Order: sequence, then C-alpha cells, then structure tokens
Amino acid sequence: MAELNSFVDFFRKKYGARMQKVVVDAGFTCPNRDGSKGTGGCSFCLNNAFHPNYCTPDKPIHQQIDEGIEFHRVRYRHAQRYIAYFQPYSNTYAPVERLRELYAEALSHPLIEGLVIGTRPDCIDEEKLDLLKSIEEDGKIVIIEYGIESCYDKTLERIGRGHDFDCARRAVEATAKRGLTQCAHFIFGLPGETLQMMMDEADIINTLPLTSVKFHQLQIIKGTRMEEVFRTQRQDFHEFTLDGYLDFMAEFIPRLRNDIYIDRFASEVPPRYLSPLQKGWGLIRYQELLAMLRQRMSAPADT
Repeated sequence: MAELNSFVDFFRKKYGARMQKVVVDAGFTCPNRDGSKGTGGCSFCLNNAFHPNYCTPDKPIHQQIDEGIEFHRVRYRHAQRYIAYFQPYSNTYAPVERLRELYAEALSHPLIEGLVIGTRPDCIDEEKLDLLKSIEEDGKIVIIEYGIESCYDKTLERIGRGHDFDCARRAVEATAKRGLTQCAHFIFGLPGETLQMMMDEADIINTLPLTSVKFHQLQIIKGTRMEEVFRTQRQDFHEFTLDGYLDFMAEFIPRLRNDIYIDRFASEVPPRYLSPLQKGWGLIRYQELLAMLRQRMSAPADT
C-alpha cells in the first residue's frame, strides 16, 4: 500500500517543527503581464483568487506579516514558527538589489525564520540564486517555488506561459546545484492533455532534481481567458470529478520518486471566484481532501 510523502514531514525532519507560511505581497508583476513577454498573464490566472485578503502591496511588509500571523493564530492555534511567503506574481522579477531589500525587510521581523519565494523559471538567474543561497548560509530557511504547470511545450504555449519546459528544467537544475530546497507547481486538467498524458508526467517530473511538488486540479476562474476557452472548446478539457481526481492522484503519487515530497495535491479557490461553467466539488477543505486521499492510498488494491 502506497503512502503520501508529505512536505510537512520534510519540515519536521529538517527543522524540528512545522512552519506556517505567512503570505506577503511585495508588489511584483511578471513578464507575462508587463509586456516583456505578454499582457494579461497566463490564461488561467487571477492572482487574487489564490492569496488571502490581509496581504496587499499598499501595506508595509511588517504589517502584512503581523496581520498574517494573527490570521493564522486564529485559524491554526498551534502555529508558532513562521516563514514569509512571497507568493503573488513573480517574486524574483526585479533587480537583485531590490530583491535584497525586500527579502531583508521580511527577515527583519522577529518571528520570521525564512522565506518561500514563488516565481517563474524564466525569472531566475545565477545572481539571484547566489543571493538566495547567501540568505540560507546566514542561517535562514529558503525555499524556491517554481510555477511550471505542465511538462508539455504545446500546453505551455496554449495557456500563454511564455516559456517552454526546457526553461523550467534549466532553472530547477541550476537551483539544485546550489543545494537550495525547491518546489514545482503543476496543474492537471489543462486543455489538450489527456488522462494518460497527465499520468505520464510523473516520469518526467522524476527526472527533475526537485525537493517537493504542488499539484492542482484546474479550476476555471471567472473573467480569465481560460473561462472563454472552456466555454467554446470544452471538449478539449478532461474534467475531473472529485472521485475521479482522488483516484487519479492515488495512482499518480506512487509513481513519483520516493524522495519527492508532496506539498499539496489539490487547490481550493473561494467559490466566489469560480466560473459557473464548471461544476465544482462543493465546500470541501483541503484537510478533508487529504484524509480522503490517504484513505484511498492505504486501502487494499481489491477494495
């Protein structure tokens, strides 16, 4: 019977405790929005749907952290150790000196023990990786999260990513050479991908020197270009039911290398952001989904 290799376990083994991420919005944009590679972002993206209301770029970073810690103390009463999560948009998309200032501001908060940096693989270079490595060498936790989304170039082009999979591979390999902890995001259910194509991505992911992965089922967000594609080309989408997705993940996860940790396997977007075109799974929290997946993965094969 397969087991889920949770990223929470990685933290407990390496740092002796679970760390709570506190989202920070430092006002970054991305090359797929400012015109250098595109405008409007990726076809599936509406960033407000994926981060909490307390973090807005008009607030100082310390204020966002204070409000975020209070938010988590109410929601997760056992949270005691915190890391700043630079999440919205591409958080290495600035000159290195500006990055140094922003990261240092977050790290100067007395309750912050490290950084999680969400970014794109085409927004990293040697100088930025050296900066992040120097922060780690100063005794801080550093994790880089790359949005890769798909292993297939045709899909990446169709959703308007502005980079190919080889770009992602180069970024992941350069990060691994410095020994930095890194995570990669992938989306299941993107247009043009069959169930078998998605399952085959496990073999490709296994070739990447990743520490952990985040998987998300495609959720159609109101007002995105993806919503219009879904409206007019619905036949190109593999639409996961809740049971279908749990069955898929219960088969997919055991195909991954044993040393790859699972940070998340599903997403939960507030219902107000979801398109009425897509039948949702109802109001179900991630911890409930996780319990359901664990039960599936631990059940005998003939049940």
